[in-house]
Amino acid sequence: MDRFTIPTSYWHLLDDGRIQCDVCPRACKLQPGQRGVCFVRARDTVDGVDGVVLTTYGRSSGFCVDPIEKKPLNHFLPGSATFSFGTAGCNLACRFCQNWDISKSKEIDTLADDASPTAIAETAHELGCRSVAFTYNDPTIFLEYAIDVADACHELGIRTVAVTAGYINPDPRHDFYRHLDAANIDLKAFTEEFYRHTAMADLDTVLESIEYLHHETDVWFELTTLLIPGHNDSDAELHRMTQWVVEHVGPDVPMHFTAFHPDFKMLDVPPTPPATLARARRIALENGVHYAYTGNVHDRDGGSTFCRACGTRVIDRDWYVLGEYRLDDTGRCSSCGDLIPGVFEGPAGSWGARRQPVRMHRRTDRRGVTT
Repeated sequence: MDRFTIPTSYWHLLDDGRIQCDVCPRACKLQPGQRGVCFVRARDTVDGVDGVVLTTYGRSSGFCVDPIEKKPLNHFLPGSATFSFGTAGCNLACRFCQNWDISKSKEIDTLADDASPTAIAETAHELGCRSVAFTYNDPTIFLEYAIDVADACHELGIRTVAVTAGYINPDPRHDFYRHLDAANIDLKAFTEEFYRHTAMADLDTVLESIEYLHHETDVWFELTTLLIPGHNDSDAELHRMTQWVVEHVGPDVPMHFTAFHPDFKMLDVPPTPPATLARARRIALENGVHYAYTGNVHDRDGGSTFCRACGTRVIDRDWYVLGEYRLDDTGRCSSCGDLIPGVFEGPAGSWGARRQPVRMHRRTDRRGVTT
């Protein structure tokens, strides 16, 4: 057993001798030595206990400093830098995955970098990042590692962010989100057919996660939908989706509509036209969503934040670069004083659109282990 493998808690033994992983609704049933669909959780024995282990604790597909708006989060510490990392694998099987080389990887070689939770927190602090983001693949599958990173970050005053599909069972969901400060939930579509045949998951679980975040946590969250021509971009579906959001989690949850590009197993589908994103944003606003955005296209109006009370452009965005910023330190509009929902602390950051890859340096963590 290597130092990257740790025992986990969310599993149980079945009558037929298999062990079921209970992290997500996929409920992988494992014989000795088998891995789950996610690739990183497997059945093995640690310290004499036969159970489900996480095989990638402390291993990453890479580290990078990004603008927080790239997650995308537009109402969480605008303009700030976030220290981003992921592992390998995923518990969904989206045919359109835009990060498939990482999330669909079944190669340990993908996990070229390693770092302890303490090392990540200290590096993020040294680089001036106000948050650490679990991204590139879904943190649900490496939640034990993510939780320890979050705890180490909080000791240094650094926030933590999850970029996730929200496909997680209730008990681990509660455990995971109580350690987080913000999340972006990928609401992939608004039909069960799309989820089952294109993402190999189910819509109801994702909606439950969204409602859980709103009603039972203080986690700031925003929603993102990648619009795929002919698959999830009809007026009818967009109306149902945006009406559900307003009715179930309120009008102040920001919604992002982003452009698809042909990738992975959907190379035959054309890129999303900018007009489709503008149409989706218009439908959201018509249905009462206060903050609707477009992404992956150059659209200054669609990327900017407007005060819902007076219409002032309070955060001007050109791609990931912030221009005029008309909010006070608490997030109130400088024109009318209306409070913009979100996490606004002090002036906007100035990280801009930079993407800075990071190589981790070996150091000794709190347990005296060199990483």
